[in-house]
Amino acid sequence: MRQYSQRMDALVQGLFAEAGPLPAPVAAFALGGYGRFELCLHSDIDLLVLFAEPIGAQEERFLGRFLNPLWDLGLTVGHHVREIHEGPGDDANNPEFLLALTDARPVAGDATVLERFLAQADVAATHARTLDSLRTLVSARHARFNSTIYQQEPDVKESPGGLRDLFGAHTIAKLTDPALLQQGGAGARALGDAEEFLMRVRAVLHLETGKHHDTLTHELQERVAERLGYVGASERERVERCMGDYFRHARAIDRTLRWALRTAPVPVGPNLVRAADGVRFIDTVEASERPESWVSLFQAALDHDCAVADEALACVAQHAGRYSVTECLPAPRHRAALRQLLVPRRGLYARLSEMHECGVLGQWFPEFKAIDCRVVRDFYHKYTVDEHTLLTIRNLERLLDGDGDRGRFSRLLAAVPSPERLVLALLFHDIGKGQDEHHSIVGARLARAMCRRLDLDAEATADVEFLILEHLKMSHVAFRRDTDDPDIVRQFAELVGTEHRLQMLCLLTLADVEAVSLETLTPWREELLWRLYVDTYNHLTHTYADELIDRELSRQATLLRECPSDVAAADVSTFIEGWPRRYLQQFEAQAVYDHVRAARALTADGLAAWVEPEGEGWRLTVLGRDRPFLFSNLCGVLSLYGMDIQRGCAFTKSDGLVVDSVRFADAERFLALNDEGRDVLLATLRAALSGSVDVAARLRGREQGALRPRPVGMVPVVHADNESSPRFTIVEIVTENAPGLLYRVSRAMSEAGCAVDLVLINTEGRRAVDVFHLTRDGAKLSPSQHAELTAHLHRVLEGRP
Repeated sequence: MRQYSQRMDALVQGLFAEAGPLPAPVAAFALGGYGRFELCLHSDIDLLVLFAEPIGAQEERFLGRFLNPLWDLGLTVGHHVREIHEGPGDDANNPEFLLALTDARPVAGDATVLERFLAQADVAATHARTLDSLRTLVSARHARFNSTIYQQEPDVKESPGGLRDLFGAHTIAKLTDPALLQQGGAGARALGDAEEFLMRVRAVLHLETGKHHDTLTHELQERVAERLGYVGASERERVERCMGDYFRHARAIDRTLRWALRTAPVPVGPNLVRAADGVRFIDTVEASERPESWVSLFQAALDHDCAVADEALACVAQHAGRYSVTECLPAPRHRAALRQLLVPRRGLYARLSEMHECGVLGQWFPEFKAIDCRVVRDFYHKYTVDEHTLLTIRNLERLLDGDGDRGRFSRLLAAVPSPERLVLALLFHDIGKGQDEHHSIVGARLARAMCRRLDLDAEATADVEFLILEHLKMSHVAFRRDTDDPDIVRQFAELVGTEHRLQMLCLLTLADVEAVSLETLTPWREELLWRLYVDTYNHLTHTYADELIDRELSRQATLLRECPSDVAAADVSTFIEGWPRRYLQQFEAQAVYDHVRAARALTADGLAAWVEPEGEGWRLTVLGRDRPFLFSNLCGVLSLYGMDIQRGCAFTKSDGLVVDSVRFADAERFLALNDEGRDVLLATLRAALSGSVDVAARLRGREQGALRPRPVGMVPVVHADNESSPRFTIVEIVTENAPGLLYRVSRAMSEAGCAVDLVLINTEGRRAVDVFHLTRDGAKLSPSQHAELTAHLHRVLEGRP
């Protein structure tokens, strides 16, 4: 069979050379049994022809010159023709081809095109699809034979226990673990004997019939017994001995295939499989030399809700000390993968514990080594510092269940847009324990360096630093202060600044206090913590617009001492005076300087607008003089281009100056795919504000689904409050997020004659929570106006005419 396969190689190579050349690379590969050098006398010649460039007339002529002579010779050629760009992913619904690819062997042409072809799809996903295809094909094929090996006239290739099952077992081992067939089933020796026997039988069948014939009929059983040299007193005895050996070998193959299908590891990533004992490496030598692949090991275990196998942990533990953090996380994609690994989910505590025990957590976060098994002698903490730290993350993880009394905290966690920041803060919140300086200050300083290593942006870094620096503050206020005192709540609100940070600090405090000991977080303390959260949230959303930056505060602001050369401190002081105090909490210093520059150079139409990337999303900022429908048109234009508004705010000064700032995701990749996308978006915004573009009309088609009455998954809640603020009517809307939601709501308010002085936008997964501070004719809404607006908003939110 090997000699015949090699002779066929020589024929294919000669015809391939005569058919060419072509300007672009092309190659021919042997598939299936031919690819394994197991070509039987009258078997099909299975070929894959791969073109590096799209197939045109010249390539079609090449195929004809190459394949026609093979057909003229009377050979049965099973040919597959593909272009490199298609990749195996395009053949997801062609299971036979996916299986044939596992035996692909270069015969003629540029062999590298196969590597490029396979690289078009994720290796693990392709392997998983191939194994699924194998299971499906085996089940269907066995059903044709009533799923039994004991056929009186078996097909030595197709029947259960036949050669296809043997190849199937080898394919499973090839895709998962090369040593798999040595670990179970009938055993490697028995399997080898079975292969030898069935190959000989098949060769005799082809030779005797002179064609592709694999069924061992009664007549051919006699010829096979004779050819293979069976002895006996009669022909019947020889045949029975031959068939007895056939069924013995078929049992060995059947047993091995069933065992492999039941226990075979499932590919879950490059060089990774999920086995009975957890996720492990296929090749530990390769894994030991590629520390950047270790993040994928733990991510795969999280994704499949299982442990990391001891063998893999031992490999990491043995080699972790050889590599620096830079070698472990050499590229941005590796650092992004680590950040993704830290998103709270079930199993995170267990995986972090495995990372800690095998030493890789200390390689990714060298600072963590300082608290390994560290004991702090006090009457408060019950666990070592490292275990206390990991327990805080377990407490956070448990909130994912969202059941019982913790449901309110679970909803807070679900609303945090970047929860990996919270996990990073917990990892570092006690990392300074045992130092002379206060551990919060040490931890914040070390975390700053860590955030740079992990490519966190300025906002994320500031959040992590804040949480570490202030991680004791909320428990101190909730458990030791009189939170019924408005000044206590006001001071705490000034510290946290935004609802986003308040949410994270509340969750961090809950997780931290509960990790001290089993007795620390009593139901009463939990209630005190929640009460402080609610009071502070109400202060941030309902009264912050009334607290303005006065002249004294504007002259003491820290950002005045760090002004760039083109921005005078006096200009900054003048600019920030009169904004709500929340303005300084909402914007970093660099953004304030940008606002000062924009205000100084306002265009003739009194409007400055710009779009800039921010993390994985974008931010649109508009600064100018207030005008009707400004905020609603801003939201409408973003919706027009398929943008998903995530967070934002709008501020108005008494002199009519407005700053609207919205963070959004480019859901339809308009900005990513269009070099001039930002200019187009801003031009549309200016046209909408000037009245030359009717945003409502252009949005109707996109919003038909949103506006049509339909069953609502979340009942809209509109809470209007005339009591919390002396200056504003406050409207809080909680509803299911939908395209164009902010546009419709803010337009309804403008149509009702309301001026939007401050907006706080927050999207929590499918839920939108938006707070508007409104006036009408410079005053709060009257009771009748209040009721009319509420009814109108309900009508808009429910899609009623």
